[in-house]
Amino acid sequence: MTSFFGWPQVARLGLVQAALGAIVVLTTSTLNRVMVVELALPALLPGLLVALHHAVQITRPRMGHGSDVGGRRTPWIIGGMAVLASGGVLAALATAWMGSEPGPGAALAALGFVLIGLGVSACGTALLTLLAKRVAPDRRAGAATVVWLMMIVGFAVTAGVTGKLLDPYSPARLVQVTSGVALIAVLVTVLALWGLEGRAPASAGPDEARPDAQAFRTALREVWADEDARRFSVFVFLSMLAYAAQDLVLEPFAGQVLGYTPGQTTSLSGLQHGGVLVGMLAAAAAGREWRGLRLGTLRGWTVGGCIASALAMAGLVMAALVGPEWPFRLNVWLLGAANGAFSIAAIGSMMHLAGAQGGGREGVRMGLFGAAQGIAFGLGGLVGTGASDLARWAFGLPDTAYASVFALEAAMFVAAAGIAAGRRRARPASGPGALTGPTTLQVPR
Repeated sequence: MTSFFGWPQVARLGLVQAALGAIVVLTTSTLNRVMVVELALPALLPGLLVALHHAVQITRPRMGHGSDVGGRRTPWIIGGMAVLASGGVLAALATAWMGSEPGPGAALAALGFVLIGLGVSACGTALLTLLAKRVAPDRRAGAATVVWLMMIVGFAVTAGVTGKLLDPYSPARLVQVTSGVALIAVLVTVLALWGLEGRAPASAGPDEARPDAQAFRTALREVWADEDARRFSVFVFLSMLAYAAQDLVLEPFAGQVLGYTPGQTTSLSGLQHGGVLVGMLAAAAAGREWRGLRLGTLRGWTVGGCIASALAMAGLVMAALVGPEWPFRLNVWLLGAANGAFSIAAIGSMMHLAGAQGGGREGVRMGLFGAAQGIAFGLGGLVGTGASDLARWAFGLPDTAYASVFALEAAMFVAAAGIAAGRRRARPASGPGALTGPTTLQVPR
C-alpha cells in the first residue's frame, strides 16, 4: 500500500518548486528588463516570449500521461527541470546575442522560451501529481501552501542574489549568472528527490492500476468525459484569467487615475503579495480541525476566496469612481489576501480531483488543470491590457475605462465561484474508475 508523505517530504518537494521558480523568475522578469532597458527593444518582444512559454503549457496533459504510463513521477520532474534549465540558459544566450543581432537573437530566444514552457509543463505537472497521490486528504491545502510559499522564497532569493551579481551588467555576466542558477536548480532537484518516491509498484490494485502505453488521445478523451474534471478545468481557466488580468492593469490605473508616483505604484506589488501570503496561510487550514472546530473546507475556501476577490475588484471600481479618497492600498491588500486564499484552496482541490477517480489517470487530470491555468495566465495580460485600451477608446475617460475592466474581472470571479459551488449528484458506484452518471462540479470538502 502506498504510504503518505509527511511534512519533511512535502518540504523536499517544496525545494523543487523553489528551484523551478528560481529559473522562471530569472527568465520572465530579469530577461524582460534587460531586453527593454539595456537593449532598448520593444516591450512587446518579452511580452510575446512570456506568452509563448505559457502557450506551450497546453502540452501538460501529454506530460501527465507520460508519467502515468511510467508509474513514476521522479524521472519527469528531473527531466523537466533539465529542459527548463537548458531553456533558461539558451534564453540568456539569446538575450546577450540580441545586443548585436536582434533578429537571430529573438529567434533563438523563442526556442529558449519554448523549452522553458516544456520544462515547466513536465516538471510542474509531475510534481503536483506526486503530491496528489502521496499527501493525505486533510493535508492537501497545507501541502499546497508549503510548496507555493517555498516557490515564493525561490522568487525572492533569486531576485535578490542575482540582482547583486548582475551589477555591473554585461552580456557575459548575464549568461554566467543564469547558467549558475540553472545548474544549482538541477542539483537541488536531484538531491531533494533522492530516494523520495521509491520504486513503481510491481503490481497495482484496482484503485492504483497504471494504464498501458495506449494512445494519449484515448486517455485524454476518458478524462474529458468526466464532467467533474471538465467543469473544474473551466473553473481554473476562468478564475486564473481573472487573477492574471489585473496584474498588468493595477499599477497603470494607480498612476493615471489616482496620481501615484512610479515608486508608489511599484510598492503596490509588495503590498499585494503580502496579502497573498496571509490568504495562503489562512487557506492552509482548509479541511483541518482545531479543538473540535472544523476550519472550513476546500470548497468553502475556493468559493469564498472567489467571492472575496470579486468584492475586492468591485472596490477597485469604486476607487476609479471615487478617486484618491478611496482606501486604495487597503483594497489592494484585501485583493491579494482573497487571491491567495482561493488559489491555495483551488490547488488543494486540483490535488484531490486528480486522484479522485483512480484508474491511473492522475497525471492527465493534473495536466489538464495545469494547461487551463497556463493558458489563462498567458491570456490574462492580453485580456486586461486589451480590454483597458478598448474601454478607453469607447468611453474616452481613463477612470471609466479602468472601472469597466475591473467590473469585468469581478464578474469572472463571480462566475468562477458559481462553478465551484456546484454540487455533484449521487454517482452510481460501478468501480473506482467509473465515469457514469450525470454530474456537476464537486470541489472537495
